[in-house]
Amino acid sequence: MNPDKRHYPLWELLVPPGSYGKPERRAVAATGARLRFDDGSQVLDATSGLWNVNLGYGNAAVADAVDRAMREASYLTLFRYSHTYALDAARALTDAAGPAVFRRVIFSTSGSSANDLVMKTARHHALLTGEPQRRLVVGFKGGYHGLTYGAFSLSGEELGQHLYGVDTRLVRHVDPDRPEDLERLMRREGHRVAAVVCEPVFGSGARELPPATLAALLELRREYGFLLVADEVATGYGRTGPLFASSTWAQPPDLLVTSKGLTNGTCAASAVLASHAVCDAFERADALLVHGETQAGTPPTCAAITATLEQFAELSALESGARVASALDTLLGELAAELPFVTATTGRGCFRGIQLAEDDGAPYSAERVQQAIAAIRGHGALVHPGPGCVQLVPPLTLTDEETHELCTAVHKGLAEVR
Repeated sequence: MNPDKRHYPLWELLVPPGSYGKPERRAVAATGARLRFDDGSQVLDATSGLWNVNLGYGNAAVADAVDRAMREASYLTLFRYSHTYALDAARALTDAAGPAVFRRVIFSTSGSSANDLVMKTARHHALLTGEPQRRLVVGFKGGYHGLTYGAFSLSGEELGQHLYGVDTRLVRHVDPDRPEDLERLMRREGHRVAAVVCEPVFGSGARELPPATLAALLELRREYGFLLVADEVATGYGRTGPLFASSTWAQPPDLLVTSKGLTNGTCAASAVLASHAVCDAFERADALLVHGETQAGTPPTCAAITATLEQFAELSALESGARVASALDTLLGELAAELPFVTATTGRGCFRGIQLAEDDGAPYSAERVQQAIAAIRGHGALVHPGPGCVQLVPPLTLTDEETHELCTAVHKGLAEVR
């Protein structure tokens, strides 16, 4: 290791120590849709931070709401208490997601911890409904639900679970492209399944859950009685078109997880929305769910949640996102027609993947994907890596000029890397 690195105080996430401290990766400012780095470069950010700054950086209304809450009630707990900021945010969330479906909100601090909470809630619900044998939670291969221990076990990618001693004994994974595998699992173990957790669009590669698999899920839920959980950590808040992607399903989920767009990236926050039926089970038994997080649902966080929803309406963010998505449709069509190594485009709305392959048909390696990202950045835009692909996750509020700038950078960068 470089001797200077011994004095570098920050443990950077998801990069090896040899890559620490690079000025071209060290951001110093973020405004609107642009990032400025310590090497002097400035780029259009088509990653929306970590897919969470859906309204762009520096939204004044959200910042003002957080500032007011910090001054009026800097910290209030939800441990054995409540507060008006949390009540207002919960009401705003259920109203936005559909009060006919969802009754209550449980606040958490990240998508990972919210998925831990989901697994606990589903197993407790099974006990309350007289089916204590329901301990299994099912996810999909290739799905991503987080890196805390519960969510890590549920994530269907190989991310070193064995290395870290993650306990997967009560978790099952099936191929999302093979609904028959899900049906086979249910015939074998359906009476033991507490919940199935799925992303409407998979974060890894921006692949949509196949309609046939969703249809099978809904029918199997009716037959076997498990809870259906929509993990909308990534797809929520207009990322795929509607406020929540699962609102287009033929039947709603029993639990909905939201996080990334929840505060427009300003606070560590997530939430689990629970249906009327789930709440009924806990109310009938007056059952206490054993979960709590010190920083979950604090006044500043809840103020940010409420203000973000208000800004979605004021800025017509869903309509703006539809305009950006239309431009991405055109870009992806052009890329697929003009560049033979673009083998497929995936996702919908402002959540897209560009699948890349070598001449022999092999998907791009992680190194080749990074080369593509570097080339696109060289033309002024920052995009996200995925398995064998480049992902586009821009703010919903890009102007027409910024959208054109993004499309130009992606087109030129991919042509160059080839």
